Amino acid sequence: MAPDTAQATARRWWRDAVIYQVYVRSFRDTTGDGIGDLAGVRAGLPYLKKLGVDGIWLSPFFPSPQHDHGYDVADYRDVDPAYGDLAAFDLLVAEAHRLGLKVLLDIVPNHCSSEHPWFRAALEDEPGGPSRSLFHFADGRGTDGELPPNNWHAMFGGPAWSRVKDKDGRPGQWYLHMFTPEQPDLNWRNPEVSADFEKVLRFWLDRGVDGFRIDVAAGLFKHPELPDSPDPAADERTRDSVNPLAWNQPEVHGVWRSWRALCEEYTARDGHDRLLVGEVSVRTPGEQAAYVRPDELHQAFFFHLLTAPWDVGVFRKVISEALTDIASTGSTVTWVLNNHDQVRTVTRYATGPGGTAAGVGPARARAAALLMLALPGAAYVYQGEELGLPEVDDLPDEVLTDPIFHRTGSRQHVRDGCRVPLPWSGQAAPFGFGTAADGTADGGARTWLPQPASFAGHTADRAVADTGSFWHLYREGLQLRRTLPQLGEGTLRWLDSPPQVLAFVRGDGLVCAVNFGTEPVPAPVPGTPLLASGDCPEGTLPGSTAAWWMHTPDASGSREP
Repeated sequence: MAPDTAQATARRWWRDAVIYQVYVRSFRDTTGDGIGDLAGVRAGLPYLKKLGVDGIWLSPFFPSPQHDHGYDVADYRDVDPAYGDLAAFDLLVAEAHRLGLKVLLDIVPNHCSSEHPWFRAALEDEPGGPSRSLFHFADGRGTDGELPPNNWHAMFGGPAWSRVKDKDGRPGQWYLHMFTPEQPDLNWRNPEVSADFEKVLRFWLDRGVDGFRIDVAAGLFKHPELPDSPDPAADERTRDSVNPLAWNQPEVHGVWRSWRALCEEYTARDGHDRLLVGEVSVRTPGEQAAYVRPDELHQAFFFHLLTAPWDVGVFRKVISEALTDIASTGSTVTWVLNNHDQVRTVTRYATGPGGTAAGVGPARARAAALLMLALPGAAYVYQGEELGLPEVDDLPDEVLTDPIFHRTGSRQHVRDGCRVPLPWSGQAAPFGFGTAADGTADGGARTWLPQPASFAGHTADRAVADTGSFWHLYREGLQLRRTLPQLGEGTLRWLDSPPQVLAFVRGDGLVCAVNFGTEPVPAPVPGTPLLASGDCPEGTLPGSTAAWWMHTPDASGSREP
């Protein structure tokens, strides 16, 4: 490869990369305490290399009281002892790079921990003092300030405000927390916040990371006057509510332009792009496109595919909108079907028309995976999806750790079920989760969330040995993405197809088709598929099945999305 071509490749690696999300706490344990750690991630890198992903995104491992399992950060420049130390992190990055894998960190700029030194100082400060200006402190309403400053609700349930006590012990001001009281929102209108986060980014970039996944990327700025929300009833919905006064404020784009310039500074040194990918929860693809303009974030997760029900019309609509709005910015769409906040696809797709039939959830999950890997752009795979893990939806109340459950008393939206530690081997818990880096067993330490007995059918060892498993479907799909020029970044054209079928052609002849129905239909093109999510006899596309073929379609039968 010529030097200029090699540099160009290095600068665009993210455009069609497939990144594996590692929820560190639940990936692999090397200390026997039932909690995953950085050494466990390093031990699992050969497995991920064999799977064929391009890199990993690590969930937060910074020092934290763990009220939200690391998304309440007390120190952005260190490692929580539960997960290791900076030396373990450096070894992980070095080994990942030796294997050709990128490493992304999860950065949390919207809020920090109530145990962060800044917030501790703010509690000691007077109203209007410099330490309180790093957060959103405000006087309450009512006769004695006994009511919150506005009607905003937290994403995890309850009011978005908590009241503090003055030094004399009397009730004082209120502070804003859009998630939990242990996660006070930072005030990004104070330049000291921006300056400190630039130091945080440089700290980790200097240690070799390849980029950052940005938590709550649309939420940094709040309306400066903190007025009441125009739709308080909508704000009472947890997690997916969108308060227009607390999210998607225009000033946030200046932060991403600044962070992009910082990344470009590092890229200029060695020609390797550092990636910024945002968790941008906004209402429309058009709004999301504003975050991935050429001088802002490189990418933003396209959640509209994740939230789409198993319906051919909805899938076609959201894919078309993404390719129209996101790709028009010069970025590529970042597809995602699952993450640490969502019900696993095997369980999620078992709902809706025909979903109660035996095996439909896994069949649809396999088909969706093959569809995602065929779409133009990048993709993210949540750990355990390659094992076909179902949601663990029968965890007893006493083991639930999600703050949503503890703040609302409801199991609705609880996220623990997708975070149960991975099964690696064996027939009983902890299924090799506690296997040490040297391969020795841990003696059966209990995992931080209990694993069901059914995980015996989903262990990594079993999946690797079974050529018909989810794991091999992902691996073969990833191998074809690497070898076929039609896949990854590029064009997509829809093909005319039966009402329940979604079919398109990539490049000069890679056809992907998904049968969203339950009955078989004729295959859209002749020949044996290159790859199929299930049994796919030549000439037929069964229900709840996706397949890829190499074929030159008739241009008259295709149309742009």
